[in-house]
Amino acid sequence: MARRPVWAEIDLEAIAHNARMLADLVSPAKLCAVVKAFGYGHGPVPVARAAVAGGAEWLAVATVEEGVQLRQAGLTAPVLLLSEPPATAMGEVVTWQLTPTLYTNDGVEAAAKAVALFGGADALSVHLKIDTGMHRVGATPERAMELARAVDRSRELALEGVCTHFAVADEPDNPFTAEQIERFDQAVARLAEAGIRPPLVHACNSAGALTQPRARYGLVRCGVAIYGVAPSPALAGLCTQLRPALSLKARVSFVKEVAAGERVSYGLRYQLAQRSVVATVPIGYADGVPRRLGEVGADVLIGGRRRRIAGTVTMDQITVDCRDDQSVAVGDEVVLLGGQGDEFIGAWEWADKLDTIAYEVTCGISARVPRVYAS
Repeated sequence: MARRPVWAEIDLEAIAHNARMLADLVSPAKLCAVVKAFGYGHGPVPVARAAVAGGAEWLAVATVEEGVQLRQAGLTAPVLLLSEPPATAMGEVVTWQLTPTLYTNDGVEAAAKAVALFGGADALSVHLKIDTGMHRVGATPERAMELARAVDRSRELALEGVCTHFAVADEPDNPFTAEQIERFDQAVARLAEAGIRPPLVHACNSAGALTQPRARYGLVRCGVAIYGVAPSPALAGLCTQLRPALSLKARVSFVKEVAAGERVSYGLRYQLAQRSVVATVPIGYADGVPRRLGEVGADVLIGGRRRRIAGTVTMDQITVDCRDDQSVAVGDEVVLLGGQGDEFIGAWEWADKLDTIAYEVTCGISARVPRVYAS
């Protein structure tokens, strides 16, 4: 911040608080905190530590690299890989004691070979993913039996879990989630009839955890809710006790007065309605502030008041229309996401204006923005 006054503040106590609330909600199921994608933009290692301190018993990531990062930082909680790793990465999976999700014959074979080459005396715990209708990854319910038996026959592998993923749980009135639960229950029942009973069964993401108590089973994978963000606007009412953990901030770097009628920023699309104080803030789309945000009427907070972004967001800077407020000065704190005074701008406010989702907003904050952690 001494070099450039732009930063993201991460409230680790908010992470721990959210984990405690979610763990209590889903109990007796265990809470798995999803910290993939750089911890949804918050930073994976500090977030993982805070989530575990708050009650998460598992962690989940998308890639082997993300899992290795957690292990290298000293985290010892089980780490679930949410998708099947490539065969070339299975050695690291074994070496770093990660738990892979599998759903192909090739994946099962690669995992077993990696254990034979790199493992010790213990079998590698794996989870089997069943595609119940999202059609992204996972074995069909029909093929799940074949794969479960292949794992069961392997001396190198142990089937610890079976799982699926909901496609529309963030739409509480959509009946498809109930269809997925029914398909999943039937698949798990068929495995049990064959004598295959993995100790962990899991299906719920954050939205499912909030709306589908019968599908919490033994483990619940919470991502966006860990960070205090609702899975969708439709579920905001169920998230009022969660605390947003991320604030995106900067400081005013330049102030000038511009005459009424003048136009501001690239394309000269924003015209000042009156003689105005225009503040420049050294943050732009290279930092994760979407370029279109200035075109859709978005605000920032300065001095506890909403101020309109004036024109196109540029790569490294934005301009802000402060109207006739002569008090705005170089060094003033600017809040792009988060609270200031009585005002608050959340990730869903940006998402609604940009026709996207809050997940993309927080994940889009770039690596050149320093994360500052408070607890």
